[in-house]
Amino acid sequence: MNVVIVGLGLIGGSLAIDLRANGFAKKIIGVEQSEEHCTLARYRGLVDDILLLPAALKKADVVILAVPVNTIIKLLPNILDQVAETTTVLDMGSTKQAICESIKNHPKRKQFVPTHPMAGTEFSGPNAAQRNLFLNRTVVICDAQNSDPEHLRVVDRIYELLQTRKTYMTSVEHDLHTAYISHLSHISSFVLANTVLDKEKNVGTIFDLAGGGFDSTVRLAKSAPETWAPIFEQNHQYIIEALATYIKKLQHFQTTLEQHNFDETKELMKHANGIKRILKNINPQGKQA
Repeated sequence: MNVVIVGLGLIGGSLAIDLRANGFAKKIIGVEQSEEHCTLARYRGLVDDILLLPAALKKADVVILAVPVNTIIKLLPNILDQVAETTTVLDMGSTKQAICESIKNHPKRKQFVPTHPMAGTEFSGPNAAQRNLFLNRTVVICDAQNSDPEHLRVVDRIYELLQTRKTYMTSVEHDLHTAYISHLSHISSFVLANTVLDKEKNVGTIFDLAGGGFDSTVRLAKSAPETWAPIFEQNHQYIIEALATYIKKLQHFQTTLEQHNFDETKELMKHANGIKRILKNINPQGKQA
């Protein structure tokens, strides 16, 4: 397979490492606008060549979009216009409904497979790329009924080689669920970081007192706004719903403290401990996406 990866950051770069290591890709061609990223990708040997998009598409058996979701919406119709009828196109974006809507009437819609591997770190760029980023992670494949079975088989093979766990749902279901289990956690981290930064004007105090709990809670606040702002924009409907529930839970917790109802505070924490069982079943490695 000649694999074209559009976007050579954490996700695209990590994918390049694994597809080369497991022998899926005969040749990996990168498409990247950032000159700095191009230099780093060449230095790390992530790709065999870096081309402009039209030239890369002429050589592609598989095209993988690993760029911010707003860029996916802009590029995807044009990519489907240009690829051969045998080429498989997939994306790795964190939203799905708007992306699928943007090409629902495209004559080559069946060549596109919407996917979302639930993997990542707070770091970005080619230097963040790592081997086995997707190992034992869940990948969501959306609206499979709208993709050709042959292209689905290609995508299944990719994720089998990456050793992911596949699950299938509609793009609407995906966006609703990720609003709660992914997007809300990022917003919580961003807001907590801003709260502490506003309250603690003495930066030294933050570093002196910050321990493992604080570090793990605000880890996601280091994520790239260029990646996450478009995600929040595209999925704002479900994120607003998730935030409303979250704020209600926060207010309830605050009320128990204000009313000195510390027994109820403890019960809320005990109830929250139930998440350990769920996370153990979903994510044996205990890592966070």
